[in-house]
Amino acid sequence: MEQYYGTGRRKAAIARVFLRPGNGRIIVNGKDFQTYFRGIFKGVQALEPLKVTGTAGRYDALITVEGGGPTGQSDAIQLGVARALVKVDPNFRATLKKGGYLTRDARIVERKKYGLHKARRAPQFSKR
Repeated sequence: MEQYYGTGRRKAAIARVFLRPGNGRIIVNGKDFQTYFRGIFKGVQALEPLKVTGTAGRYDALITVEGGGPTGQSDAIQLGVARALVKVDPNFRATLKKGGYLTRDARIVERKKYGLHKARRAPQFSKR
């Protein structure tokens, strides 16, 4: 049985995506996709690469995602799905690249500095 793999990362989240020919079942960490991302609009956007390439009902996805929150996880899944689809058919690359699905969003949380409350928030100024 053929299987295609793609890794996606965003913020602190890492997603491992396995695509297999099937009927469109998507499992995230052992749960159904709709159950895992219940009521989160970002979750729906994670499957956008499948819709853009027209492969929405043709592949089953087995996804393990860890770290981060719902937003980072859904974005990591999106990148992982896109990378796996490129391995399915290299002709999808142009379509996915144009949509911006193959670009890794490198923005992460800035570290806290000493003498400050947060990364940039300084203590309140006191004249006296």
